[in-house]
Amino acid sequence: MPPFLELHDLDITYPPRKVIRELSLQMNCTGIGCLLGPSGCGKTTLLRAIAGFEPLRRGSIRLEGVKLSRPGWTLPPEQRQIGMMFQDLALFPHLTVTDNIAFSLRRWKTAERRARVSELLRLVGLEEYARRHPHQISGGQQQRVALARALAPRPRLLLLDEPFSSLDVALREDLAREVRTILLREGTGGLLVSHDQFEAFAFADEIGVLDEGRLRQWDSAYNLYHQPADRFVASFIGQGILLPGRIGENGRANTELGDIEGTPPGGCVAGDDVEILVRPDDVIHDDASPLKAEVAERAFRGAEFLYTLKLPSGARLLCLAPSHHNHPPGRRIGIRLDIDHVVMFRRNWSVRCVESPPVPAS
Repeated sequence: MPPFLELHDLDITYPPRKVIRELSLQMNCTGIGCLLGPSGCGKTTLLRAIAGFEPLRRGSIRLEGVKLSRPGWTLPPEQRQIGMMFQDLALFPHLTVTDNIAFSLRRWKTAERRARVSELLRLVGLEEYARRHPHQISGGQQQRVALARALAPRPRLLLLDEPFSSLDVALREDLAREVRTILLREGTGGLLVSHDQFEAFAFADEIGVLDEGRLRQWDSAYNLYHQPADRFVASFIGQGILLPGRIGENGRANTELGDIEGTPPGGCVAGDDVEILVRPDDVIHDDASPLKAEVAERAFRGAEFLYTLKLPSGARLLCLAPSHHNHPPGRRIGIRLDIDHVVMFRRNWSVRCVESPPVPAS
């Protein structure tokens, strides 16, 4: 079977700037995916190209094997079986919830239209709000109305352009999970644009990290966090630092925190400088450890403290510890490393997650 959605070698240009560069990805089955990245990286442009609003300079877009776009030709948006849920929702303030949902079904027969609207009101849990207007319901309920309206004509793929960005963080993640459940029930694919990684984790099976128009990695949330493809992904997903080290004769990385066993980057030999990704959950607070670090900063998170720790060299680490371990700045505490997924990069002084001093020769 062909991929559900296939983007092949895309270039999209706003002259003279190339916004999307040599981008390829595949969503399999009826996929639930997300395009994640900082502002200005090309996420919305890519979504608009999939919807049919932006022409391609190079490459092609296919949905379930049907070509939608190529250079010089674009299938009109209304013929693509693709729905779109916008950031501003674009609900009609003078229409009721029912009429907003029914708006895209104007050409349907009356009985079919009523049945579909009733079905969607049940699906999104808004039956008792059917006769209200948008200003009479909450922000989260307005999101559900916009979702129901986008799903009304039964699209094969729904594109979501940061539709939850106006909501508070907890509601964003909850609604992202709800929308995911609804799409799966409907058998509709979904592709979300977001700059919020936790929203992406709640919504998507596969996530693409974009940077300056390039797709850095298309993978599961787990792999993006534990097996980032490059420094940009390592720094953008989750928190962490790059700990300097040097490959020893035994193949291990010699660091200020001891030897770390892992697979050195391709081409690295003994004596080469590397950097090891260390996440806050890789650093264990252990009073019995002979290895000490000074608490530089702490952030209370309820069940946990996030400590910023300073090593003797000046390098800094992040450490998550239960909040009953309450240590003020300036105190030295015992730590040890417990890294299950060792990720190393060849040392590159021009691109780093954090400022790190070089490792003295041993």
